[in-house]
Amino acid sequence: MTVQRGKDLLLKIDLTGDGTYEVLAGLRATKISFNAEQVDVTSLESQGGWRELLAGAGVKSASLSGSGVFRDDATDERARQIFFDGEMPNFEIVIPDFGIVRGAFQITSIEYSGSVEGEATYDMSMASGGVLNFEPLSV
Repeated sequence: MTVQRGKDLLLKIDLTGDGTYEVLAGLRATKISFNAEQVDVTSLESQGGWRELLAGAGVKSASLSGSGVFRDDATDERARQIFFDGEMPNFEIVIPDFGIVRGAFQITSIEYSGSVEGEATYDMSMASGGVLNFEPLSV
């Protein structure tokens, strides 16, 4: 695997629910994190006193975050509406040389900021709301 450009990690949103994804406008940075909770099954009989975990039993989740410049494009407007309406549409995350992750996410926070001598920016956080599908990228 070669070094990848950060701008190739894309966060896309299904604006209309028809399976067509558009890149979230104005993003400068994106991040995805996958998590799996542990289920500890350690007992007095655990070998050597080492912790034992139950494979495949923990709750899986993913979180997304992005930040960028406010552009007031259709994707910005839709993201705001999703937050205020409490919707959980499908998002698509393209991870270079890895694959594409698709699934429902809830926007859990949107923060807007700006300074007198700079552009208006936003930060957005999302949490997975169901099963995520992974499609490897063909090399």
